[in-house]
Amino acid sequence: MTRWILGSVAATALLTGAAIAKTDVTIGLQLEPPHLDPTSAAAGAIDQVLYANVFEGLMRFASDGSVVNGLAKDWDISEDGKTYTFTLHEGVKFHDGTDLDATDVVFSLDRARAEDSVNAQKALFANIDTVEAVDPTTVKVTLAAPQGSFLFNMAWGDAVIVAPESIDDIKSMPIGTGAFKFDDWKQGDSITLVRNPDYWGDAATLEKATFKFISEPTAAFGAMMAEDVDAFYSYPAPENLAQFEADPRFTVLAGNTEGETILAMNNKQPPFDNKLVRQAVSHAISRQAVIDGAMFGYGTPIGSHFAPHNPAYVDLTGNSDYDPEKAKALLAEAGLPDGFKTTLKLPPPSYARRGGEIIAAQLRDVGIETEISNLEWAQWLEQAFRGKDFGLTIVSHTEPMDIGIYARPDYYFQYDNAELQKLMADFDVEADGETRNQMLQTAQTIISEDYVNAYLFQLALTSVVNAKLQGIWADAPTQAIDLTGVSWSE
Repeated sequence: MTRWILGSVAATALLTGAAIAKTDVTIGLQLEPPHLDPTSAAAGAIDQVLYANVFEGLMRFASDGSVVNGLAKDWDISEDGKTYTFTLHEGVKFHDGTDLDATDVVFSLDRARAEDSVNAQKALFANIDTVEAVDPTTVKVTLAAPQGSFLFNMAWGDAVIVAPESIDDIKSMPIGTGAFKFDDWKQGDSITLVRNPDYWGDAATLEKATFKFISEPTAAFGAMMAEDVDAFYSYPAPENLAQFEADPRFTVLAGNTEGETILAMNNKQPPFDNKLVRQAVSHAISRQAVIDGAMFGYGTPIGSHFAPHNPAYVDLTGNSDYDPEKAKALLAEAGLPDGFKTTLKLPPPSYARRGGEIIAAQLRDVGIETEISNLEWAQWLEQAFRGKDFGLTIVSHTEPMDIGIYARPDYYFQYDNAELQKLMADFDVEADGETRNQMLQTAQTIISEDYVNAYLFQLALTSVVNAKLQGIWADAPTQAIDLTGVSWSE
């Protein structure tokens, strides 16, 4: 009798359980964050895990790239365009239970723009003159000059709001205001987030999210096929996508990113300080061969550092069409008829490793020999990005509309052009939309014709997702895997 009752209970549980949707998710990622503070590093992997999930800013990016309300419920802009008065949502708490108020916003923005700031996008805050807490839910930000992109800047992951009491441990114990709380980090393996039961906004459907780090493409394929992960964001082996598309268990999402994939050249290291050499490198590369060989056809050719889906985009690929003979002639004109040797430092993503081999062969054909170094992400950040110790490197810049980096002479590829710097300074304070578009087109033309870098392709976002998992963004308007709207269908 007892056995029959237990069996009936188990059967009922099985029947009802079949209709209950899952409440946890495991997301595969190729790159692991070097630490967990989005306000002090350039690594996109930090925002992929934490943006919108754990940390929030005054503004935020929506799935279509538009800028919408974040922690700011409302804002008012003065007639002269220099003062922004933000009204914060009430009842917002950090994950440690402390209240968010205007002083936290003052602290966060002042920290980001401080002289000793290590914020990777410090330039976003350079136009801020003062930040003032008017009352607990009101913040007044006064700019040195009007800035048409200020609200856009406040949506970046580098502009999230943090609490002063959490800063000492933020790299390993992030405390934000988001719909998910940090739970655990098994370094080299995974990061786990759990639902925030005290979230001020609409609660997340998922109770738990695990980001699983799988660097090898073959391991990524095995994990997806075994359903050990529920989605692999920016799947690293495009050659497998056709197989996933044919499998009803999966959906392949093919979308746009903000990722300009470039062969970066160290503009202060000889011989790349010579425009003729940079031009030669650009003409030595077949973009389509790189797209076909490294990305299996996924990717859009670009001729400048700008996304093709942006309304201000100009197609400048003709400035650096594939022409090996022209490349050789340019090298001879630069005094290097026999070519030269340089370094090619490659971070882990497959677009860099596979693309690097193809590009090295193309450069060899015109007399440029490269010493390839395959670096882990932390090594690349230390050597190439911060140390500027490279000749050539390949990386995809996934920050939204980030052409302004070319106006920063200390940026890792070390391009110094006073004309462009003035143009971008004027752009920052220009409010008229059409004028801003024209200025962006001029900026694209300047860097394309100066051959600052070799522009390869706009990175496509191809993610493989369990067919029952809903809400993963197809496009990537910012570096984020926003799980706040993700759920399982029954």
